Amino acid sequence: MAHQTIHPVVVTRPRAQADAFAQRVAAAGREAIVFPLLDIQPLPDSGALQAALADLTQYVMVAFVSPNAIDAAFSKLQRPWPSEVAIGVMGEGSRAALAPHGVRADNATIVSPRDARRTDSQTLLEALDLDALRGKQVLIVRGESGRELLADALRAHGVLVTQVAAYRRCAPALDASTRSTLASLLDREADWVITSSEALHILMQMVRQVASDPGVVKMQQQSIIVPHIRIAETARALGFLNVVLTASGDEHLFAALQSRP
Repeated sequence: MAHQTIHPVVVTRPRAQADAFAQRVAAAGREAIVFPLLDIQPLPDSGALQAALADLTQYVMVAFVSPNAIDAAFSKLQRPWPSEVAIGVMGEGSRAALAPHGVRADNATIVSPRDARRTDSQTLLEALDLDALRGKQVLIVRGESGRELLADALRAHGVLVTQVAAYRRCAPALDASTRSTLASLLDREADWVITSSEALHILMQMVRQVASDPGVVKMQQQSIIVPHIRIAETARALGFLNVVLTASGDEHLFAALQSRP
């Protein structure tokens, strides 16, 4: 009987979120390779963030755009989360990120999209009672740059929106070590876990710099596992041939990995 090759799993999340998932992959008997496609950096000045978080009770809801936004904000909080202030999140990853900070569904109102395959600003809006929010204060905690859809839509419904940056996203340095790792990965078959469209674009930019057009073709033939339909659409537009779409959250990503060779 021919020996079946078990492909490695490339975890491309920012380092802070990658290690725990990689350890779980390794515990399941798969080789896990951490290859972050985004660096999350603190802001040089967190004064605006601290000011926005100083009195959370002025808001009826605080919406976090990502687990990174949650971790950055809670690192600045001076007191426990007030139970009367609802929390809006985009997906299961953010729900999970709240738990280490002591915030769970049994002690806080957490609103998230109903469709686990479409976890974004639009589907969060569909889950909100916009009439109840009209005329009230809502805080959005986000990266230094990002989509304006949530803020614009809330304001269009008469919600008083404050946005504050909590962190900075940037592409990782393409140094000699990163180049070597990427070149090696392109010569293997692997399952790549990609959790943002931005990361996918950065990956393809790196591949073009490291291995030119032949490398792009190799990358397009890799299997990628994504937790959102918009990322899947981006992947197909970039020429990827093997795209596995899961629902939001680590459980669904991990289940998809377990079903693969």
